[in-house]
Amino acid sequence: MEDTLPYYLGFSHFLGIGPIKFNLLKEHYSSLKKAYEAPFSDYQGMFGTNLANKFVDFRRRFDAAKVRQQIEQKGIIIVTREDKHFPQPFLNLADPPICLYVKGDLNSFDFSEDRYLAIVGTRKPTPYGRQVAYKFAYDLSLAGFIVVSGLAIGIDALAHRGALEAKGKTVAFLGCGVDIIYPPVNWSLYEEIIKTGGLVISEFPPGMTVLKGLFVARNRLISGLSRGVMVVEGLKDSGSLITARFAAEQGKEVFAPPSPITSPLAEAPNLLIKEGAKMVTSIDDILEEYHLQITPKNRDDLKEKLTDVENQIFSLLEQEARLPDDLADRLSWPVTKVLTLLSGLELEGIIEKNQQGKYQIKL
Repeated sequence: MEDTLPYYLGFSHFLGIGPIKFNLLKEHYSSLKKAYEAPFSDYQGMFGTNLANKFVDFRRRFDAAKVRQQIEQKGIIIVTREDKHFPQPFLNLADPPICLYVKGDLNSFDFSEDRYLAIVGTRKPTPYGRQVAYKFAYDLSLAGFIVVSGLAIGIDALAHRGALEAKGKTVAFLGCGVDIIYPPVNWSLYEEIIKTGGLVISEFPPGMTVLKGLFVARNRLISGLSRGVMVVEGLKDSGSLITARFAAEQGKEVFAPPSPITSPLAEAPNLLIKEGAKMVTSIDDILEEYHLQITPKNRDDLKEKLTDVENQIFSLLEQEARLPDDLADRLSWPVTKVLTLLSGLELEGIIEKNQQGKYQIKL
């Protein structure tokens, strides 16, 4: 079988041939090797003299074996379209990445079966936006979702952080090389994502610096992997709206929590709601969209993340809905302690009050 990795690497490292041109070459030639080693005249006819000259010159200088060794020495995994770890949802895109560069443990992910949801938004959120992004990410993680975002400051970072605090996994897509931490202030977050079993992914070769246009390309992958995209705060020209547009084009759901109309950052989510995005005020709205609920397995995972005292309350509420006084009597605790714990669990979306005023597990 032909070793195609050198040719994937070559095309990936030459920025003049992106996914669309790569697709044309793959369709035109019987093998990737022939596509990569085609004569100058072929490239000239397909892409013009200037690009053909640049590629032939690049091809002459590019040492795939050396580049591969350098990449692997950095602990970066190269995933081509032919690899079993290549996310299948990307193959449905009109412009799937030529290949991906990944930091993290790919073996713990199933891109066909896992539930992914993206949370994106402004880099300068209000306190309200910060709370919303963190809470949704936290609650979605508890419900079994893997949170996807772009590692930018603001909403992206809060989404990753919420997932990590819930002991969930999260995936970050970069608009630069996977070995470049941008912005640098998110260095510790980048490291923590990888350390806790998450992934950092880029379609751009290691060493590729930050360029504005690359972030737009990155956004299609955020939405492409996810079942849906939630936009938390942003101006009317926000980059997060681009991600939402990609999601809509890809047939994915778009979610938006409403924002105060007095805030300029309400423009993006409120505009999306006007255009038909699903307004969400809790993860129940998202779970409802996908006909999901917290399963027994999710409950077991959830209980592992609770403190000992929270688990004592949770265990009693699993038996039946109870009033705070009843819980206090059974646990021999002051009712004030019980109320404090109940409030915390309610804020995290784990329990709720029923019509009788009793607390119950939230399904």
